[in-house]
Amino acid sequence: MAQAKLIDGKAFAADLRAKIAEEVAELKAKHGVTPGLAVVLVGEDPASQVYVRNKGEQTQAAGMYSETHRLAAETTQDELLAVVDKLNADPKIHGVLVQFPVPAHINQMDVVAALSPDKDVDGLTVTNAGRLASGLPALTPCTPLGCMMLLKDTLGDLSGKNAVVIGRSNLMGKPMAQMLLAADCTVTIAHSRSKDLPGIVRQADIVVAAVGRAEMVKADWVKPGATVIDVGITRYPARDPAAAAVGKTRLVGDVAFDEVSEVAGAITPVPGGVGPMTIACLLANTLTAAKRLAGIA
Repeated sequence: MAQAKLIDGKAFAADLRAKIAEEVAELKAKHGVTPGLAVVLVGEDPASQVYVRNKGEQTQAAGMYSETHRLAAETTQDELLAVVDKLNADPKIHGVLVQFPVPAHINQMDVVAALSPDKDVDGLTVTNAGRLASGLPALTPCTPLGCMMLLKDTLGDLSGKNAVVIGRSNLMGKPMAQMLLAADCTVTIAHSRSKDLPGIVRQADIVVAAVGRAEMVKADWVKPGATVIDVGITRYPARDPAAAAVGKTRLVGDVAFDEVSEVAGAITPVPGGVGPMTIACLLANTLTAAKRLAGIA
């Protein structure tokens, strides 16, 4: 079988960011509204620091207003919730994102519950999750939203396709399944307790792997011609010993890319697939929130 089509998330995300920047400019010119995104980082997790910096840079590049609140690791939960309350009430802020994970002494669910659903650009509040499940307009989690955009761009109409989502997290697996259902797919959520996971995946026209286990999905799990979306990212030392010795790393997805790309019809690479879509969709959600809060269709 021919090599799978490579789904270029990096190029798609660049186009999406350019379109968002055009809409932001139009929103400013016509309505005097500048979408504002505030990101809150507690502690000094290195990966989170990189994500937060990238979010700030891309927010500004799109013409939006950006704030980053960096709080010490010993910040109390009450102190963090006070920052969230202040941002909820700030009229120049339309999107509020608390970067997870937070330190162990802070309850993540309490932080999510404190977010205004209208500014919840990560789509994690019970209100937005419920609206998504009910088929109502909602701010939806950025990574599954990006996956849906790539799937529709690759396949067009998804109606009637069998989709398997591997993973059941609130941030990825559950909302991904809801979005696929809304697109008229037949959806199975599989996870670590599923019996005969390879057999379940083998039935799928669409496979979304989001469990954080490096190269778990093998070629014999995948139906020939299926579309495979790899959300996982695991960091390993570089293959070259000299590069590894100076701390260089490589990123590996949940899918054994080399072998699965011999079977699949289309596949996202890691890196360069789903990853770039996440921040682009965060900008899209911030723009949506700004329009809704301003009463603009």
